[in-house]
Amino acid sequence: MKGRIRKKFTVAMVAALLMTTINQVHSDEGMWLYDDPPLEQLQSKYGYRPTPQWLEHLQKSSIRFNNGGSGSFVSEDGLVISNHHVGAGALEKLSTQEKNILADGFYARTRAEELKCHDLELNVLMSIEDVTEQVNAVITPELSPEEALKARREVMSRLEQESLEATGLRSDVVTLFQGGKYSLYRYKRYTDVRLVFAPESDIGFFGGDPDNFEYPRYNLDVSFFRVYENDQPAKVEHYLDWSADGVSDGELIFVSGHPGSTSRLITQDELIFARDVSQPYTLERLNRLEVLYMAWAERNEENARRAHQAIMGVQNSRKAISGRYAGLLDPDLLSAKAAAEESLIRSMQAFNTSYFGIARTLLRHAEEKGKPNGERLREFRDSNKVSLELGLFSEAPIYDDFETLRLCDALKFAIGKLGYNDSLVQKVLDGKTPEARAAELIQGTTLKAVQNRKAIYEMSTEEILKLNDPMIELAQLVDEPSRALRKVYEEQDEQTRQAHDKIAQARFALLSEHTYPDATFTLRLSYGAVLGYEEAGRQIPFQTTIEGMYAHAEEHQHQPPFRLPDSWMKAREKVDPATPCNFVSTPDIIGGNSGSPVVNRAGEFVGIIFDGNIPSLVWDYAYSDKQGRATSVNSQFIMEALRKVYDAGELAREIKNGNNK
Repeated sequence: MKGRIRKKFTVAMVAALLMTTINQVHSDEGMWLYDDPPLEQLQSKYGYRPTPQWLEHLQKSSIRFNNGGSGSFVSEDGLVISNHHVGAGALEKLSTQEKNILADGFYARTRAEELKCHDLELNVLMSIEDVTEQVNAVITPELSPEEALKARREVMSRLEQESLEATGLRSDVVTLFQGGKYSLYRYKRYTDVRLVFAPESDIGFFGGDPDNFEYPRYNLDVSFFRVYENDQPAKVEHYLDWSADGVSDGELIFVSGHPGSTSRLITQDELIFARDVSQPYTLERLNRLEVLYMAWAERNEENARRAHQAIMGVQNSRKAISGRYAGLLDPDLLSAKAAAEESLIRSMQAFNTSYFGIARTLLRHAEEKGKPNGERLREFRDSNKVSLELGLFSEAPIYDDFETLRLCDALKFAIGKLGYNDSLVQKVLDGKTPEARAAELIQGTTLKAVQNRKAIYEMSTEEILKLNDPMIELAQLVDEPSRALRKVYEEQDEQTRQAHDKIAQARFALLSEHTYPDATFTLRLSYGAVLGYEEAGRQIPFQTTIEGMYAHAEEHQHQPPFRLPDSWMKAREKVDPATPCNFVSTPDIIGGNSGSPVVNRAGEFVGIIFDGNIPSLVWDYAYSDKQGRATSVNSQFIMEALRKVYDAGELAREIKNGNNK
């Protein structure tokens, strides 16, 4: 059976599954929970055992970027470091045709010059509570999948709401071990986030797509933000001291970040489904979008600016999924492992435009807000209200010409998959060509103005439908079948969850070795060594240098994407050519770890994760440190750049001292 978990498991079946195929933790593997750290493994391999105080400090210095990435505090005055590519969405929204911050870089020399981001939310994990018993208590054998889903949703919603009311902290019930454990994560939320510094994109993503997931690398993939409270820089107790010494070969280091998702604990049937269905489907969609966006961007410079981030996202996803797909084609992976990802075909993205997402959110909010909190779709629960409204009412620019292009292509993609004569396709097209229908929908919607969205947000469903907004009408047209599909998915997911719960319980009973759950975009601790590797018979050194960066540009005749910014060419005689740029190490990471701080035994900031090499892409399914490596920017490279290239001495001093005094 492919694509779903078998509904019934006997004890013998589960035991046999685990005894023959369980993925044992080895080497530096593991994305460990902060409330269940790998203390014995660290002591055994590295002779080091972090204290509870050390762990708490690193936990509360670490930050989740809710647009999909990580970061950390590096000053008591709320200064945050992350990757250039994690902050790129915010940089793009702050850019204009006259001032392209994403491409040209930015530095606020005073607090007054720091730019407020439109819709960026940062979270800091404050506490974790095990709520497994409370969640599982409502699931009894006689419940149907629909009833079990409803009961689970209600208890999780109640726990989140009670926690929010009691603490004022964002509260999320997180599913771990595919349902084997539930934890309540409480976060301090920051929504006033301001840009402090970003380098030019030519150095932030030096080497572009050709170098992406490759090594050696020479990227200054960093950006700095500051969090504010009550219109003043936030004062934070926990932040990371900056290391002036970087890293050394073989040194033990730690990564604290928010890996998005891994697929190491699912069944072999699910792996096969990913190999044969979901991954090829996703690659087809990404390849199509890459061609579309690049062709549009090549028309003129302004198109290129507007499409830049979309192109980067598509290229990164295409390359990452290609690597994972290649891993799935390895018969050894499938034969040796019966645990991997719970896979489902991605949405066809038939309505690939920001306006449709806004329309659907407004329409569903009107319906969901009248329901008891525990019966709502998760994104509309009271505990998620702040995050929902932050995105919905964002003043970030949306470009109608690019939205029309995206929507038109998405309609064509849907026609290709469903068929032109499909009844829903015909209703969506409304007797028009995809080009004409896309233009009509984008031009006719009233959702462009934030004040209109705020007014509609307060309306009832009946009032919203009387507006005759074409994008809202489209959302209404497909809402019933969309909800039906979501219901089927969630009920099947509930069966899968219960099956995985049985596997997890057997795993806990049979495994003598300490283990960790799949990634869930929650804070995790990884560890490993700074270490080079061998590739094609040659030894790849653990770090690169500024001298090598200039040589890399020259090897490619300084042509994009290997063109260094003018600031770096002018500063060539000032910078120390021996300064380390990037380094590789063995900690277990995945997408979402971008921006994660890398610290040494003393808890000092020595670098920041920004990528992994191609052999690391299969870590989604199975970890191996034979060649797989995490790639980081060295702390010394960042400081050299701030002082000698960008004349950002004040920022460098704040980082070094840990405050802005």
